[in-house]
Amino acid sequence: MNGSGKIIGINGPVITVAECSDFAMSETVYVGESRLIGEVIRINKEYATVQAFEDTSGLKLGEKVYKTGSLLSITLGPGILTNIFDGIERPLGAIEKESGIYIDKGVHVENLDVNKKWEANILISEGDIIQGGDIIAEVQETEGIVHKSMIPPRVSGTVKKAAPSGAYTIEDVIAEVEDESGALHEIRLAQKWPIKTPRPVGKRMTVTRPLVTGQRVMDTLFPLAKGGMAAIPGGFGTGKTMNQHQIAKWSDADIIVYIGCGERGNEMTQVLEEFGDLQDPRTGRALMDRTMLIANTSNMPVAAREASIYTGITIAEYYRDMGYHVAIMADSTSRWAEALRELSGRLEEMPAEEGFPAYLASRLSSFYERAGYMENLNGTEGSVTIIGAVSPQGGDFSEPVTQNTKRLVRCFWALDRNLSYARHFPAINWLTSYSEYLDDLEEWYAENAGEDFLKHRAEILKLLQEENELMEIVKLIGSDVLPDSQKVVLEMARVVRLGFAQQNAYHKFDTYVPLVKQRRMMEVILLLYDRSKRLISEGIPMRLLKSEDIYDKVVSIKYNVGNEEIEKFDDYVKEIDEFYDRLLEKNK
Repeated sequence: MNGSGKIIGINGPVITVAECSDFAMSETVYVGESRLIGEVIRINKEYATVQAFEDTSGLKLGEKVYKTGSLLSITLGPGILTNIFDGIERPLGAIEKESGIYIDKGVHVENLDVNKKWEANILISEGDIIQGGDIIAEVQETEGIVHKSMIPPRVSGTVKKAAPSGAYTIEDVIAEVEDESGALHEIRLAQKWPIKTPRPVGKRMTVTRPLVTGQRVMDTLFPLAKGGMAAIPGGFGTGKTMNQHQIAKWSDADIIVYIGCGERGNEMTQVLEEFGDLQDPRTGRALMDRTMLIANTSNMPVAAREASIYTGITIAEYYRDMGYHVAIMADSTSRWAEALRELSGRLEEMPAEEGFPAYLASRLSSFYERAGYMENLNGTEGSVTIIGAVSPQGGDFSEPVTQNTKRLVRCFWALDRNLSYARHFPAINWLTSYSEYLDDLEEWYAENAGEDFLKHRAEILKLLQEENELMEIVKLIGSDVLPDSQKVVLEMARVVRLGFAQQNAYHKFDTYVPLVKQRRMMEVILLLYDRSKRLISEGIPMRLLKSEDIYDKVVSIKYNVGNEEIEKFDDYVKEIDEFYDRLLEKNK
């Protein structure tokens, strides 16, 4: 590694370098005597521009910039899960041992532990013909996840040497592969991959399965497919982070990648503490067993914030290649876009709308389009599902980040400030949210949740939409003038809002709700609606219906019926029928 350039300009994280004719675009470099990590982002005949991923205070003109000859890459191998990294995959635990609770400039630590030995089951033998993506070794990375080490995607050939099963570090050579040209490639448990290059796949497949979250408003009203893309936009305090926490805790993804991009440090601390204590409902083990965190908080260098998104999606693709279903939480893409805007301003680029760079849309698409349900190079199937939080200033959904994200995603969970102020969580507005995955998932829901599941969903949404139309009249002239046929719509919409759309993350029965319970809840609500409409048509006034406590009883189903007590719904059906018969008898 030789000094091949010198600093002639410093503008925050943006470094101008002269005497650098042999620099390559997107190459990783070390800046100054402190060896700050940087990336080449612009080159012309006279100089190169480098963005530094660390604090540049104290850096001087004339200091050397050292090239590495490689793109900005991360290490992919055993030891990623349960770990917490910064935006360029430096483990924060190792940094703390090196420099204390603050990250020193120029601190260099290995991305993954190179000394730890892993018990590896070697799956190849001498003479085997292998190609990129083939699984060559299995390691029990955590109690619940088997790590499948693979041949790097661009390597193929004949195995000339294979190590026996045993204990190896990630740097030990476990195989040698000879390609068609006769070149030998050393294969290890870990591999390097450039973060801005998508990992290759066999083919992209149609999404047909939902990501089941246990959150009713998501699973039933606005479902997200595995391999799909969703946005959670909302102003401050509307519950973006909490919604992502719930998805990370309860979704049926195999692996969770959580990126704290420009968020407050206390939020990342909360994630780390909660996930460490929480039990995975599927396995009974700690949730961190299948989780890794990337923490690039608001006080960390802005350039590393921009890189953290790519680091996270590259790790997600790596586990997808093993045949796992991965959910990636990006919290939030607005802070990432702000990092782009700051760097663009320092580069003196022509600003576009609201000061964001003109390439904002293409950068967002380069991230979201890496989601998908894939057939991998090794024949397995895996998926990457992206859930990106968006933090529009003042809750204005017309701002550029929200609008450009909306163009890309097919599931939009719009958070509403009025709902959050009313303590209605999740504060997902059923009038402005949508999912375009319903047609893709229709067959799966019919087979796994019941033929009438989506029909019930449509009726529930229709109730909420009718309530919204009626409330416009109520605001003008009050509810007393409405006929009973419309008053019953308002009452049943209240039952839907409080008993179905609202969910308590801290209640043992309500924090996670399986699809079978969601369907039965809809059946009971719609049965009550049907019986109420019949009673109204028989001339029984709405005030008499409301004098009964049946509506509040149906609202409380979510708390009174456990996830394993589905038979209790029969008692509610019986009670609704008795309510109907009793009022009919009174009216005779």
